[in-house]
Amino acid sequence: MSLYAIGDLHLHFQAELKNKAQLTDPLWRDHERRFMENCRRMITPQDTLVLVGDHSWGRKMAECRQDFDYIRALPGRKILLRGNHDMFWDTNKTAALNEQFQGELFFLQNNYAAYGDIALVGTKGYTFEGPFYLNRRGQVVGWDEDAEAQAAKLVEREAARLRLSCEAARRDGYRRFILFLHYPPTSILEKESAFTRIAEIYHAEQVIYAHCHGASRFHDSLLGVHRGIRYSLVSGDYLQWEPRLIV
Repeated sequence: MSLYAIGDLHLHFQAELKNKAQLTDPLWRDHERRFMENCRRMITPQDTLVLVGDHSWGRKMAECRQDFDYIRALPGRKILLRGNHDMFWDTNKTAALNEQFQGELFFLQNNYAAYGDIALVGTKGYTFEGPFYLNRRGQVVGWDEDAEAQAAKLVEREAARLRLSCEAARRDGYRRFILFLHYPPTSILEKESAFTRIAEIYHAEQVIYAHCHGASRFHDSLLGVHRGIRYSLVSGDYLQWEPRLIV
């Protein structure tokens, strides 16, 4: 029984595709077929696959129907995290989604999922992504302070949701945690954040995140072991559509 993760499938079987990278980058060409083939080769019905946000370009559930048919057809137990493009997912209706897809999919938001004696907790997260002001050498020399202040509010909102999930798992007796975020845990200006501090408070073993696309973004946040916690990027294009083995 293994645990895998990947993010940013950006499925669009019904919704109109407007993303330039998906339209032009060879790495995205026919990615749905390649990802399905990799999953069927690697993942058994006893395994768990966490999809770390940005599942569908559909803005409403009616525009996501075929995308969810595809996700349900993936092997193993499927757990979904909310991404910034998942417009179909109202945070106040997570319980309704779990009821609608009961026995097929689990939506991870203000709750937790059990994986053996490990609690899988997660939230969309947030991080400040600019705008940044660069000098001729490409070094950051300033940034939009109003945008940074707004980002700080969103970070705290998402951190509060993550704390609720961790506390729910702790009350139920869990002492081992793996944290999932859609956004990276730190911005390019940070070495720590509310999310890294939560990971340390709850002694998380790993923090898994997505969202970063293209080679220029793959090193925007923490990678490898920091302060005893392993941080991993699992964006689909970063992994070239092969799920990452987590446990």
